[in-house]
Amino acid sequence: MYIDVFLNFIKTEKRLSSHTIKSYTSDLNQFSEFLSDEYNINSNIHQVNFQIIRSWIVFLLENNLNPRSVNRKISVLKSYYKFLIQEGHLSYNPMMKIVSPKTSKRLPCFVDKDDIQNLLDKVKFENNCIGRRDRLIIEFFYVTGIRLSELINVKISDIDFNNNYIKVLGKRNKERLIPFTNTITNKLKSYVNENNITEYLFTNKGKKMYPKLVYRLVKKHLNLVSSIDNKGPHVLRHTFATHMLNNGADINAIKELLGHSNLNATQVYTHNSIEKLKSVYNQAHPRA
Repeated sequence: MYIDVFLNFIKTEKRLSSHTIKSYTSDLNQFSEFLSDEYNINSNIHQVNFQIIRSWIVFLLENNLNPRSVNRKISVLKSYYKFLIQEGHLSYNPMMKIVSPKTSKRLPCFVDKDDIQNLLDKVKFENNCIGRRDRLIIEFFYVTGIRLSELINVKISDIDFNNNYIKVLGKRNKERLIPFTNTITNKLKSYVNENNITEYLFTNKGKKMYPKLVYRLVKKHLNLVSSIDNKGPHVLRHTFATHMLNNGADINAIKELLGHSNLNATQVYTHNSIEKLKSVYNQAHPRA
């Protein structure tokens, strides 16, 4: 099936993130198990045709997997088969006829401005180094729009304390610079000096923090101020972009700050801005 060869390719040649590779591995292994269980296909990729792939998609949908997740798996298969064609393992691509199921547009969830201000200004964090670290992590997410995978890999050497910006290595090793205020710079300096940090900015027991720990601490504190369903670190990225846009920031600047490869990924935040305008209109206009 050449799955291991493909995974090695996206790791060494494409240099995708460990999170993406883990996701690809899970999806392809699931596909492989389906082929083995339903069609007794274990290694001969030439036996897999359009009808078989389509039956897997139907199987996923019938088992109540949402269309968005199904489309992600289809995208993985497309990359996999594109690789097989390029490497000469196949001459025909059965993914060409696959049509992705329709998905409803989902607006990015974000924390209200008052709620995020209450969290950072009024909520009492633990009065110790862990409490101060957790508060700074949440504020750092909010003022930079950084991804979880990017935050845990930030090193002291990535921060320019004199010019108030941080160098971030994003998806596909794309580097970008994110500015921040003197206030954040001073907080970072104090945190670094207080904890004698020499390598990774945010640590746990002297080691680089792991994603689940960061996710848990963000969710724990967002629970104190917000009733939104999604309370993971990524909602703070959405919050950063939405608040910036609502306060007049240029969408192209937001695109660069977020590290998006194209403007389409950033434009989804304009919907939140429009919803805010509708709300203001409905509340203020006499004829609304």
